[in-house]
Amino acid sequence: MLRFQNIILEMIATGVALDVTAKRLCYEIEALLPGVACSILRVERDGLLYPLAAPSLPDEFSKLVKGTMIGPNVGSCGSAAYLREPVTVTDIETDPRWSAFKPLIVEAGFKACWSVPIYNAEGVVFGTFALYFKQERVPSTREQDLVSASIHLCAIALERHDRVLERERRASIDALTDLPNRASFDAALSQLNCDKPGTWALMIVDLDNLKTINDTFGHQAGDQLLQSVARRIGTNVLPDHVFRLGGDEFAIILQAAGAVADLSGTAERILAAVGTVASCSGHMIQPRATIGGAAFSPGDKDAQTVHKHADFALYHAKETGRGGFVRYWPGIGTAIKQRIEVIQDVDSALSEGRIEAYYQPVIRLDTREVIGMEALCRLRKPEGNLVSAGAFHQATTDVDVAAKLTQGMLDLVAADVRSWLECGIPFQHVGINISAADFHSGTLFDRIKAAFGRENVPLKHVILEVTESVYLGQNDPIVAQEIKSLRAHGLRIALDDFGTGFASLTHLLTVPVDIIKIDKSFVSQLQVDDRSVAIVSGLLDIARKLDIRVIAEGIETEDQASLLAEIGCGLGQGYLFSAAVSPQSATELLLKHAQHSGKEKVDPLYGMPDRFVGGRAIRKQAGRAKKASIPVSDDSGYVAPASRAI
Repeated sequence: MLRFQNIILEMIATGVALDVTAKRLCYEIEALLPGVACSILRVERDGLLYPLAAPSLPDEFSKLVKGTMIGPNVGSCGSAAYLREPVTVTDIETDPRWSAFKPLIVEAGFKACWSVPIYNAEGVVFGTFALYFKQERVPSTREQDLVSASIHLCAIALERHDRVLERERRASIDALTDLPNRASFDAALSQLNCDKPGTWALMIVDLDNLKTINDTFGHQAGDQLLQSVARRIGTNVLPDHVFRLGGDEFAIILQAAGAVADLSGTAERILAAVGTVASCSGHMIQPRATIGGAAFSPGDKDAQTVHKHADFALYHAKETGRGGFVRYWPGIGTAIKQRIEVIQDVDSALSEGRIEAYYQPVIRLDTREVIGMEALCRLRKPEGNLVSAGAFHQATTDVDVAAKLTQGMLDLVAADVRSWLECGIPFQHVGINISAADFHSGTLFDRIKAAFGRENVPLKHVILEVTESVYLGQNDPIVAQEIKSLRAHGLRIALDDFGTGFASLTHLLTVPVDIIKIDKSFVSQLQVDDRSVAIVSGLLDIARKLDIRVIAEGIETEDQASLLAEIGCGLGQGYLFSAAVSPQSATELLLKHAQHSGKEKVDPLYGMPDRFVGGRAIRKQAGRAKKASIPVSDDSGYVAPASRAI
């Protein structure tokens, strides 16, 4: 044994090529163990196998193994590298791990194989050493001793070779995270076995808000965050492999049976690990990721199909709510296609000036005076018909389109408010809806200030309306931070669609708002002695104690309006009074029905007399208001109680 060790060490020291050294080592072992064949395989950092020497095995077998991705069922060597432990196969003919490789080996007369992983100094598997037997048996003690000496020599030879090739290897490794890069991922993906569905899966991981982190804390902090996230993902998917595709995107090839069978559980584990607060360049940052995944399934023709499916799933996850996991399902491509078409339609409408602002009035329920407006986005189709915002809401999930849409509305509304002020209308406020994407730009206040500043409109006339789903539904701390910042600048915030599933009054203690708009689903059920009355009445009492104003949405009948006034709700909007109308009709409506404060001291937020702000005193006016009839022109959009039309 000492002689062959010295031979191999001398070859390593004198710089003999790795494959030549490996082949000589195999010959020396085979000379000491007659009838036994030897092989040495290299395991690249991307998990692919490359034969270094197998002089007594068929050449076709080595060609078959070359470039194969290691895995739990990839012969003896691929399995040993993947499991990081010796693998003994006593019957190649029947062992499932050999199903893809056995014909050539069995035909050569070999019946058993023992493979041992070779580790580098860092404990990473970077090779395998195997003995092939012509009998169904396990290795003897002497054979085990020889293999122990051999893998030590192989490790020395491989490490020297790695140092020589380090510069070349950098072409396949991401310099920042030390993960295999996109080129390595493409190579690994092309080598995956696509014969048996359910044996592997792919995840694409997107690190959220990296640009914001770079802009806020600097690129050094962003780089450190990427390194931290790379380590966390890699640790949580071992023994499977992670790749950095570039920028904020990573890929994971999953082959572990448990991970493939439970993609949701695997994703949850990754998201939890990624979401731990990290110290980056002196800043404590809480990263967040979004994951799309797909398993190799029946009907998938190749690995690229699975990659496309995982990309679809990631896109869907990012568009419908970041910070979670979406698994591909048949039909997701159609949903994405529809969303893309909507985004393109809105983008075209913005470019062609076909986005318009319509206005629905907010009414004092006691006097039926108009005290404010809600601006609602409308898209005019090329053929001339108008489409409401609900039909193209999906477009707001695209950050760029959402920003342009909001900017377009800000400009339109600012110009309309300026015209109302110039008409001498005692205009009070306009509500403008803000999407989730707007909060992530970091420029929302500056954009609002600039748009209304160009028209010389004070920001006291502006109320920003945020839906529950934006406010709480996506568990997004950035939204909460921005809401606090906007209020600190003096802007007022209305929580729209309150009661539709996410909001809790306890959240209003940490992220307060100025106005709550009760969703129409509550208003539509209002009846005397009904539980909905108790809920709305209780909300009014709590809101009053928190100094939060309340508007009831979706009022369609006089009974609803009267009952709301009776339980202390002073303001409302809905089809009973007016649908959303054009700026021209809104102007006429304001000229005829805008509130004139007269001698009353008016609440600056609502235009409500101070004696009514508490809610209870308004009951005295409810009976008179119910009988009131306000004559208006047919095209004003305002519908008096006695002549209601929807």
